[in-house]
Amino acid sequence: MSKPDYETFQLGHFDLQCGASIPAAYIAYKTFGDPKSPAIVYPTWYSGSISDNVWLIGEDKTLNPKRYFIIIPALFGNGQSSSPSNHPTAKPFPNVSFYDNVRAQYELVTKYFGIKHLRAVLGWSMGAGQTYQWATQYPEFMDLAIPFCGSAKTSLHNQVFLEGVKSAMLAAKLVPSAGSGQGGAVVKGEKYRTWTDEEKSVGMKAFGRGYAGWGFSQAFYREKVHEKHFGFPDLESFLVGFWEKWACSKDPENMLVMLQTWQSGDCSQQEPYNGNFEKSMQGIKAKTLVLPSKTDLYFPPEDSEYEVANMEPGIGRLEVFPSIWGHWAGGPGDSSEDVKWLDHHLAAFIDEKVS
Repeated sequence: MSKPDYETFQLGHFDLQCGASIPAAYIAYKTFGDPKSPAIVYPTWYSGSISDNVWLIGEDKTLNPKRYFIIIPALFGNGQSSSPSNHPTAKPFPNVSFYDNVRAQYELVTKYFGIKHLRAVLGWSMGAGQTYQWATQYPEFMDLAIPFCGSAKTSLHNQVFLEGVKSAMLAAKLVPSAGSGQGGAVVKGEKYRTWTDEEKSVGMKAFGRGYAGWGFSQAFYREKVHEKHFGFPDLESFLVGFWEKWACSKDPENMLVMLQTWQSGDCSQQEPYNGNFEKSMQGIKAKTLVLPSKTDLYFPPEDSEYEVANMEPGIGRLEVFPSIWGHWAGGPGDSSEDVKWLDHHLAAFIDEKVS
């Protein structure tokens, strides 16, 4: 068996915000560049592995390893950090919050690397959620925060979208949803059991097809980008060859853990904000560049506008991807024009403020 292309940091017995814990927990990560350079934390996104973040890093990019020390930490549940698939002592896996993920990342950054201040935190999708969490949980710890195609609080509409794809997955196991922010309902008298191969195949295919209507925009399909860019001859081929293939490559329990984290996302659910979302936005100290996509179906620009409007004067700035790629405008690098747009804005924001 080949050695993983990432490292792990042992967290020990890791207590969670929900009151449960992960025994012998660990966080996976990979670094690029010289540890003496200004540090940037760039967390993973929903379903993404560490390698899925690398498209935005390079000597020809703003995230240049010759200029910055870039740390990619993996979400709990992604299959590399502690997850149901690699942590058999924690089944069913406990509820994990953005707060828990960022606290683990903070331990990695401070205890292992000895870093006392970050140049920036940035990320796409759930990576954006972690960026907001960093900016509110440790507001003095970074100069810059750059969330793209994500939110500081998962909207009700976003929760509904996730509830739909989650329920489609769970139906293959004859398990109902326990509600937003939870996994599957535990049937009284039954013990946890793993998925059969058939349940996994049927459930993840349904999950992928449900997701297909959300990841890309109406205009993406109207312009037949799935044919022109990805080379699929028709819609059904795209649903099978792109969406089902993606979903079936994932572990359903891992996906449920990350989905629960996403559904319950709200960076005001911590001291000193105590559920006051506007106060949490006012608590951000880092200069923040918020980059939503014009056609994102679950992180619309209107939500980003509200986030920036509640930041203190001079803190937040909003720029909108002028893209028909929907949520995929922000990653994972499939749209070359959107990559150029993003990298241009990263450079203009980060480089102008380099001291």
